[in-house]
Amino acid sequence: MYSPKDETTRARMEDALAHAAARLSTTTTGAPAWGWLGRTIGSRTAGGHWLRVHCGEAAKTPATRNEGIALAEERVSDKVSRPHLHDLYRWDGGEYVFEAELIDYIAQPVISPETPDLTADPGLPDSWWTTLRESLDALSTAEPPRETIRQSWADRVFPEFLGIPAPAITERVTGHADLQWANLTHDPLVILDWERWGAVPVGYDPAMLYVNSLRVPAVADRIRAEFAHVLDTPAGRIGEQIALAEMLQAVGRGWYIELAPLLRRRAEELTGVRPPAHINPTAPATSG
Repeated sequence: MYSPKDETTRARMEDALAHAAARLSTTTTGAPAWGWLGRTIGSRTAGGHWLRVHCGEAAKTPATRNEGIALAEERVSDKVSRPHLHDLYRWDGGEYVFEAELIDYIAQPVISPETPDLTADPGLPDSWWTTLRESLDALSTAEPPRETIRQSWADRVFPEFLGIPAPAITERVTGHADLQWANLTHDPLVILDWERWGAVPVGYDPAMLYVNSLRVPAVADRIRAEFAHVLDTPAGRIGEQIALAEMLQAVGRGWYIELAPLLRRRAEELTGVRPPAHINPTAPATSG
């Protein structure tokens, strides 16, 4: 599982979890579960729910925030397999801002708790894939709270990480915008982490899952088969290029070392241009 990046982060987040539990009139049970770099912490509660706390830097958090999971509860169809929100609490903590969500407890584990990309075939049944397709179809028509992938980001990142000018993003649907294996559970499927959902380029969600599966060809091939009606269209190919650009930006910042050669190979297959090599292990990528 993930772990906090240092003891200061651990103490801050454990205090935040305890504070949120008290304000939401619940108690946590068991050891906490950590998100990436200790930015989130969660625990099962005595009331049979899950309490998740997210921390962001106040200087980088807009005063008016898009309420990811809260708006998902209002706008996203119940046909989308996701946890439901029961309570929400936000507070400022000086240098940091916190958001606590009391949501459904999901018993089945996520498919890849260690990393967003897939390292072994999870042996998912046909019913899992059916639920994924139906969920993305139902989500695609919801009113989005934001435009998640911006043209300005693509214009900046494509030449540097794909070696080509960015195409115009003209076709969008509402998507999850973080569809990778750490946010998907084993059967029965539940899609987790609704912080980033919004208007995304057509094909971006299945393409992101596909490029995070390149180390497991059988699963990558299954994704292409399940979503061929999207990925094999001109708009879908742009969505895949965007997913690759985002992943290669992360590679340039020191992530996905083992996946990197496969990402570059796929990018060259798709664009006909060998992407530049970048080695700069600093911070994680964003595409906002």
